[in-house]
Amino acid sequence: MPTPRVSILMTTWNRPGFLGQAIESVRAQTFRDWGLIIADDGSTDNTKAVVAEWLASSPSRSGQKKDARIKYFNAGHFGRIAKISNAALKQAQSEYVAILDDDDYWLDEHKLEEQIKFLDANRDYVGCGGGFVVVDENGKEKNRFFKPEKDQAIRQKLLLANPMVNSTTVFRRAVAEKLGYYDETILQFADWDFWLKMGRQGKLYNFQRYFTAYRVWKRGTSFTKQRECARSGITIVFRYGKFYPNFSLAVIIAAAFAFYAYIPEFLKRALNPPLSRLKKFLFQR
Repeated sequence: MPTPRVSILMTTWNRPGFLGQAIESVRAQTFRDWGLIIADDGSTDNTKAVVAEWLASSPSRSGQKKDARIKYFNAGHFGRIAKISNAALKQAQSEYVAILDDDDYWLDEHKLEEQIKFLDANRDYVGCGGGFVVVDENGKEKNRFFKPEKDQAIRQKLLLANPMVNSTTVFRRAVAEKLGYYDETILQFADWDFWLKMGRQGKLYNFQRYFTAYRVWKRGTSFTKQRECARSGITIVFRYGKFYPNFSLAVIIAAAFAFYAYIPEFLKRALNPPLSRLKKFLFQR
């Protein structure tokens, strides 16, 4: 098959229940020149069998789902999203790369079409994202958000938290490849580190459209690896502090998050409401 204009990276590990919805949201896109790389981080359940429903090279009873643009990649268990992502991205030769996490799904069928059109017309931009809708494990909407739109506003927030929601983004593959894609030494927040690197190479943009359903549930990283996230956040803030504004505020926020990660659960429950309001105030547009 010829090289697609955009490669879509979907990493997965033992979450087959969400894969179908994510894949179907890709197939629904009006922009058709894509290739989907499903990078399996060594799943031990029936993930491979679920993906086989869509693989043109695999026999199954659901022939209507077959799509030659979908590829399955399994290189064993890395245990880090950055590592499995980098291993899969080495296979990509496309001009652009889009990201879609396995438990998320795209809401806007024109998402890729609009983003590719924007990046084609604006060569000084290295990537773009969009708005997202927070849903629970069952897909029930909890909230919806836009991130800062223009490059200058994005840069004001980049050191405070990641203003580029990964599953909404498309970026220039050649730029990312030159930077080594994701930093595999970062335990968590590799996507935040990635966009801080990309922001040093060119401009960023967020469409004010709801592109993605972002699933928040108890097996998500934000629930299970808070202490790793806290340590990674501090590393990232000090790594990029001289390149972006609001360093002092970023240090305070990173330290507060580290404190929160290590306190007992009953205190976390008490602090959740005010911290949630503060996060919305600081990190939305």
